[in-house]
This record gives sequence, structure tokens and C-alpha cells, in this order.
Amino acid sequence: MSEPVETPRVWVVDAYRSGEKTQLRALAEGLGWPYEIKTLRYRKYEMRTNLLRGSDLRGIDLAHSDALAPPWPDLVLSMGMRNEPVARWIRDQSGGRTRLVFLGRLWADPEQFDLVITTPQYRVPDRPNVLRNALPLHPLGPEPLAKAAARWGPALSHLPRPYLTVNIGGTSGPYAFGPRAAERLVRDTLGLARQRGASLLISSSARTPATAIDAFAAQSEVPMQLYRWQPGDPDNPYLGFLALADEVIVTADSISMLSEAYASGKPVHMFDTSAGRLSMRRDMLLALGETGQARALIRQDTDRPDLSLGSLAYRGLMRWGWKHLSRDISQMHLRLVQSGRMGWLGDPIPAERQTPPPSDMERAIDRIGRLMETVPPGTPGTSRRAERISQL
Repeated sequence: MSEPVETPRVWVVDAYRSGEKTQLRALAEGLGWPYEIKTLRYRKYEMRTNLLRGSDLRGIDLAHSDALAPPWPDLVLSMGMRNEPVARWIRDQSGGRTRLVFLGRLWADPEQFDLVITTPQYRVPDRPNVLRNALPLHPLGPEPLAKAAARWGPALSHLPRPYLTVNIGGTSGPYAFGPRAAERLVRDTLGLARQRGASLLISSSARTPATAIDAFAAQSEVPMQLYRWQPGDPDNPYLGFLALADEVIVTADSISMLSEAYASGKPVHMFDTSAGRLSMRRDMLLALGETGQARALIRQDTDRPDLSLGSLAYRGLMRWGWKHLSRDISQMHLRLVQSGRMGWLGDPIPAERQTPPPSDMERAIDRIGRLMETVPPGTPGTSRRAERISQL
């Protein structure tokens, strides 16, 4: 057996989507080792190397990317199809010494990586080196939530409690988010707010259509604080709204926002952004095999879904296309509801949590620690893992 790496050299080959960046940084911070972020720019036709499952940099615009040069890292953390050949190239340059940990969805077989950390919506095949977590990784915990509550509490003290926080996403995959979804979200949110006597804390995101945030801005029935998303805004109150919430509504298109809402420890209501035959709840019931309940849901649902060519094409791709090219978030909804983590808006809220589920972050850190034959400093259960690793 090789000697343990005392302090591994870690590179984060950065993702190109904001939610994926968040997951990578959360994992890198959770490990507790120093790390270096490598930001890349991509050529327009870089898919040729992914289609061939290559191990090269032909898809990278090297002149506008961070340098990839020795000393080579002991560990690479990355995510996103475009980064797969880059990660394999780095391992080749190190003589096979670099360990590759990849998150999310894969184009290649998992055997091409040392560890794959994924979630149920991605069709990653089962392998010994695949860790299937319940939810995406995130940086939220008691300390950042407490700081956010302390910062934003005074600014929102004019609003009567309880607080009902609403986090809005947008169109995603087979689910279009347009005027009809916006109207239903406002209608159902105001109904719950009236029932609770609550004030609203509304936060939009980069994908939120203007119709949704405008619909909330037009209502004057319920006290409200509303935030329109702006790129790079240091005063984005998203985390403060989560920290101060008594209950949370999240549009169920965003698994990352659902994960962060769950981390707040508050009851979470998922909002179905579609309706009828295209609804998320119908797809979840079909995934469960409950075709009778799915038909009954369609009969009872008088709302009409938003339609877009993109969402309908994605739905067709999920049914008839190559599974690598799509994700099925109904699998996530199914597990979230079955586990009692959260429920659909309009249904009874899940019973109060008796015991928290195992931490996805701790499971990921444990597996990487064993992979690197050492234990990240300052992580829970360090002594137990060190004993187990010493016996490998």
C-alpha cells in the first residue's frame, strides 16, 4: 500500500453552472484541505472529445483559461460533461497518481473515475465507486444560517411573524415555468399565508421569469419583502430569508434550492411548476408505479400547464432519447416525499423530523478520506475514520 498523503494538493476544476459551482466549493471546503480553483473557457465544439470519451484539452480555450501545469494535484474535484476529458488528462500527466472525484451526471462510465458522487435524478449506473446521495451538496449549516439571521433579522423586523419564505426557480427540463405557473404560485402562496397569518419573504433566481416576480410585486394583500435577483449582488438576502423562515415554499424545479431549504431545518413545501398531464406530481406517481392515482390527479386538476417547445422536446428526449442526455427529477421528488423530508404545496406538511438523516456531506468526506488514505482535518467522526483507515 502506498504511503498516506498528509496534505493532498487539491484542484477544483470548476463547473460552468452556478448550482454546480456551489456544490464543488461546498465539498472542497468540507474536506478542510487547501485547494486551488481552476477556471476554464471552452471551445465552441468541445463535444467531440466527450463523444469519444477522450483524455485531452482539445475542448479548452487554453489562452483564456487558468494554467494546468505541474506540480500535478493529488486530488481533482470536478463536475460537468466538458470537464470529464480535462480531469482524465490531468491524471494522465501525473502518471496515474491523481485521484478523480466527479459530481453529478456523467457522460463516461463511472469506471473512468475514482469516485462519483451523484443523486437520484441522474441515470448513473450502480458501481462500487458510485456514492448516491439523497440531495446535492451545499455549504449551509448552523453557523452560516445563524450569521444570516443576525444580519437580516433587524432589516425585516417590521414584518409580522411568522415568516413564509418563497424561493422561485424557473423553467427546467420537461417543466415550463410561465404565466400560468406564476399565477398558481401566487394564488397558492397567498392562500397558505392567509391561513398562517404570515408575512412573505420572496426571493427570485437567475432563471425566474419576470412574470413570476411581477405577479408577487402586484399583490398587496399580505405583508411582503421581495428580492429581484441580480448577478453578483453581495446584498442578496436569499440565505437570510431561509434562516428566518418559519416555513419554506420552493419551486420543485431546483433540486439545489430544495436541498438548501431542507438544510434550514424548517418545513418545506414543494411547488409543482406544471399541471395536469405534464405535472411533477403525476410524473412522481408514475415513477412510483401508481398509474391509478396519476389518472385521478389529472381528472381533479383543473389548472393548465405552461407549454414550450423546449420543455416538450426535453420530455420526448427523456422518453425516447439516450438516457445520458437527460435527468429525471421525479426520482428526487419521489424520494423527498417518501422519506418525509418535504411535501407538495397544498398537502399536509410532513410530520416533525424525529431523527435527522445521515449527512450527505459527511458521507462524501468519509469516502474521499478513505480514497486518499487519510482523514480530512476537523471533520466529525475523525477518530473513528482514522481507526478504520489505519486497518486498510
